[in-house]
Amino acid sequence: MMIRAFSALVFGLALTSAAQASAACYQHRPGVNVSFGISIGGEFTQEEKNRFTLMELRRMGVDATSVEMWGGCIRAYVRKPGGGEEMQFFHPDSLERVTP
Repeated sequence: MMIRAFSALVFGLALTSAAQASAACYQHRPGVNVSFGISIGGEFTQEEKNRFTLMELRRMGVDATSVEMWGGCIRAYVRKPGGGEEMQFFHPDSLERVTP
């Protein structure tokens, strides 16, 4: 009975922190966002976008093993120095880490 209650508490805390990180990705960022471009060919698939984001995070020094769009944020699984992985969230436009 005690283990079940503890598991529910841990799961609830994980969902709360993930929801807070997701909300941070929707916050208005100050400044001006201007983009220009030429489109040749079709749109990128979500898998291609994820691979590109993974490469960008690695280029920035984040030891990510996988990424995906999740609730407005980029959710990445990142290797911890002591072993294992942890989930981290990043803003989709700037790739800044979002903390709950």
